[in-house]
Amino acid sequence: MAYIYNIMAELCSIVIRSCPDESIFVKYGCLSLNRKKEMLWDISQNISQLFETAADSEDQMPVVRQLKENDLNDSFYSELEGYISALQSREDHFAMIALTQVIDEALKTLLLEKIRTYQTDDFSVVLNTNRETTGIGLLPRCSCVWERKHRLSHSYNRLDNFLFHFLLMENSILGELIDKHIFLKNDIFPGFSVNKQLKIAASPVRAEKHFSYEYYTKKDIQYFSIRYDKTKTEKDNEDIWEKLLKSGENQCDIMIFPEVLSNCETTDYIRQRLISLSDEDQNKIPSLIILPSVLENNMNTVTVLDRFGNVLCRQSKQYPFCLKHNGTVWLEDIKTNMVINILHYEGIGRIAILVCKDFLTTKYMEQLMRCFKLTLIIVPSFSTGSYDFCQSFDVCAHDDCNVIWINTCAAMEKGKEANFKNIGYVRKRIGRNDDDSQKLCEMPVCDGAFTGNCREDCLFFETIRGV
Repeated sequence: MAYIYNIMAELCSIVIRSCPDESIFVKYGCLSLNRKKEMLWDISQNISQLFETAADSEDQMPVVRQLKENDLNDSFYSELEGYISALQSREDHFAMIALTQVIDEALKTLLLEKIRTYQTDDFSVVLNTNRETTGIGLLPRCSCVWERKHRLSHSYNRLDNFLFHFLLMENSILGELIDKHIFLKNDIFPGFSVNKQLKIAASPVRAEKHFSYEYYTKKDIQYFSIRYDKTKTEKDNEDIWEKLLKSGENQCDIMIFPEVLSNCETTDYIRQRLISLSDEDQNKIPSLIILPSVLENNMNTVTVLDRFGNVLCRQSKQYPFCLKHNGTVWLEDIKTNMVINILHYEGIGRIAILVCKDFLTTKYMEQLMRCFKLTLIIVPSFSTGSYDFCQSFDVCAHDDCNVIWINTCAAMEKGKEANFKNIGYVRKRIGRNDDDSQKLCEMPVCDGAFTGNCREDCLFFETIRGV
């Protein structure tokens, strides 16, 4: 089976490397119907297995056939490779792009089956084994109910504008990042298959930071880190647990917490509480839990759990924050591991977690959106304001990617209270006929945050639906 994916990766690589410029993709999208018929007829004459029946003439549009595993034999591969070689020798870029579309459509059923196989794995590697030589990684592409069919076709001139069942990842875009892919189990969001919507819960947790900053200098660079107040550990973990239970009572699918308000014991504490629940009570917990990140051992890491207490992934922050203190600037003392976790789910698409500064690093954020066609970005934050985050929301919505940003009142500084009118947002892509006010959903801060009367019970709910 891997061989068909290797051929597809090689074909995509040939197209990307050999096209004279990106305008070829614009022109391909504007080809005449007659030219399209001619190309499909030519493909059907050379590789008949790709079609239900061969067209009798160039005037007919042959119907692409869904391939089965036993169709992928030596004879088929020989015909396919020979035809690709012929197209390459005559530099027929349009026909090569058309062939990628035909293969993409012909493998639709097999790719859906592959998704179901991947859902049983802890994590998945790309379909093709020649990623290093081709510079292309292929995965089955999960659909998304709020993603336009021709997403990005007006923004980027790329081959994958014409592919709908393959997720095409170019190493040239990915750069030095290491991608790890988790295909979430089919039953993780039990209600989604019925209502095609996700209910989100988010909490700023509290108005106090139960840690202190530590400032020091290494090799002439000023750094800061944090030291957690261990006397608050038990209470903090109990508070997080209570908010999880309340979000479950509200039938939420995803629970999201902000940055650094965890501690080194939080993950184990929450996992043990989840594991100890009865099956009935586990089913009342949100399916996906984005715990507050913890900063320890020079890593700022978010742990993602399912409602059964399984660790789905750990996402580390890649870009350190610069903190102003005593008139100078101090750098967050964290290391990057270059790993980006992508969560896949049919109907939702692809989810990534960008911790605070990662989201504000525009080049990095756009790099991930372009490489993985992200459909949902979750942004846990510990920030003195929302302005810069809000400025980036529209970039994501333009590319059919929704954003959930949650901050915390614990980050509030004296004199900057105006920055905390809202403690979080959900930025949604809406339909062209929807009320424009629905695109940015606010999480307003409570009055107690400004008066020192925080009740530590803030919990916000929002629903993301198909468009």
